[in-house]
Formats: sequence, C-alpha cells, structure tokens
Amino acid sequence: MRRSMTLLKRRAVSAIPVLLIVLLFTFVLLENASGDAVDAYLTSIGGGDAALVQTLRAQYGLDQSVMARLWLYVSSVARFDLGWSLAFDRPVLALILERLPNTLLLMGSATALSFALGSTLGIVAGAKPGSLRDRFLSISSLALYAMPGFWLGLVLAIVFAVQLRWLPTSGIETIASGKVGWERAIDIARHLVLPVASLGLIYLALFLRVMRTSMAGIWKLDFVLFARSKGLSRSRIVLRHVARNALLPLITVLGLQTAAMLGGSVVIESVFAIPGFGRLAQEAVSGRDTPLLMGIILVSAAFVILVNLVVDIVYATLDPRVGAGNSGT
Repeated sequence: MRRSMTLLKRRAVSAIPVLLIVLLFTFVLLENASGDAVDAYLTSIGGGDAALVQTLRAQYGLDQSVMARLWLYVSSVARFDLGWSLAFDRPVLALILERLPNTLLLMGSATALSFALGSTLGIVAGAKPGSLRDRFLSISSLALYAMPGFWLGLVLAIVFAVQLRWLPTSGIETIASGKVGWERAIDIARHLVLPVASLGLIYLALFLRVMRTSMAGIWKLDFVLFARSKGLSRSRIVLRHVARNALLPLITVLGLQTAAMLGGSVVIESVFAIPGFGRLAQEAVSGRDTPLLMGIILVSAAFVILVNLVVDIVYATLDPRVGAGNSGT
C-alpha cells in the first residue's frame, strides 16, 4: 500500500508538466492552423462584410494578441474553466461532461470485452504453443487486427441491423421512448452491441496475441519446469503459474491502448451516430471551435494519464519489484 501511494504521488507530480506541454503544444498548433470559428460561421451563412467580421472577432476575443489569449486560457484552466464553445454557445466543460459518459460507457464495455475474451483466448492458445488451436487463434487474431474499425462497424451494421434487423443502427438509446429503469438499460445495451463489438474485437485480437506470446516464453522458464517435475496437473500449471505471470505484460498493453481506443471511438461514434466525446471532437473540428477542441484534447490527455496511473498501481500491486526502490522516499 505504501509503495502504491508513493507511486501515486510521483505520477501525479509528473502529470502536471505533461498536461502543461499538451496545453502549450495544442494552443500553438491550433494557432497556426488556417481558419477559425469566425471563418466557419461566415461560410455557413454565405459570407459577410468587414464590419461583421470585426465585430465577431471582438466578440470571440480573436482580436487580442497571441500571448494575451494564451495567458487568458492558461489562467482559466487553472480555475478549472475550459472556456466557452463558439459553435454550441455553451461552456466547454458542460459539453464535455454531457458527452463524456456515453464514451466512457462505450470504451468501458469494449475494454471489458476485449480484455476478458482476449486474455481467455490467449490462455487457450498459449496453453499449448504450436498446436492446431494455437495456430488457428493466432491467424484469426492477426486477420481481425488487420481490419479497420470503421469497416468492421459498417459490415456489422449491414448484417445485423439492416439485413437481419436484430439491432438498432444508430444512437445511444431510442429517442423519446419514455423508458426508465431496466427497460432503458436494456434499450441502451441493444444500441451498444454493434459499436462495442466493432471497437472491442480489434483490441481483442491484440490482447490475445500478447497473452499467447507471453505464455509461450514463460513455458521455458525454470520455475515452470520445476512445477512440471513436481507432477502438477497441466491445467494448474497453466492457470496458477504460466497465465498469472503472463498477465503482467497484458496489463501494460491495456494502459498503452487507452489512447488508441479513445481515438478509435471518434470513428465508431461517427459510424453509429453516438453523441459521445469522440463525435464532439469531430463537431469541434468541423466548426473550427478552438476552445472546445482544446478542452477535448486537454481532457483526453488527463484521462489517458489517469488510466495509466491506475495501470501502474495495479502493476505495482501484482509485482512487488515495481516501485520498491522508491518506497522509502
């Protein structure tokens, strides 16, 4: 517990400069991008005169210097104020908090599916490396991992939603259905089946291959040979010795893939029209809404840091060697 708290403090302190670097890099990148919210608005209404352009830039604060806008934004973030969305005319933080739960539900379900099923199939494949089932699962996972997520989502939608009509095609729930309690939960679950499958199956293949490869290397270690010489059953050796030690690299991959899955949710949410965090990012880019896009990137960076922090704590709990050298600091 002490090692975990020490690791938590160290990671929390190191997260501050990381978030500051993300903020500065994002600001400079968007500042040098062509066009802004005023250009997007004028394009949507068919143009405007110079007076309108000047008025809008003053209203949005775009007539100030770069350093003045940067200082204003940094000071606002320090007060947990992410600014005002120009496209939605609402606070950025309120928009993010409104959309983020849908993405967390999608990502959490996809992560649970891919990690549980991928690690289980990886154990099945790694229990006997080189066998027929190992080769079949390895080849199948490689083919699955090579599929683009949006293509897989479209195929699943065509088969199960359009042709078979088993599942809804889009949305997070039925609009104005009036369902509450378990009925609403079931309705949301039906809407999430296809997007969760599209996002989770790709990473399922990755977890399967990592688990299988880790187990294949552990079979050759001395403690496994010692367990076999004691006459332990193969199933006990697989579960209590090989799979348990092979789980550590899988947890590391789980943390590293969080950012990739968050980026993949942008495509999946667009394909299935889910009003989530990823789709909000797409709308911010389309509307050239700089404050909203910066808020989304900053919250995404904080989310990835938080997930990796949790993974580090879990890793330190499973492996006593992690953070042992700093336990006394």
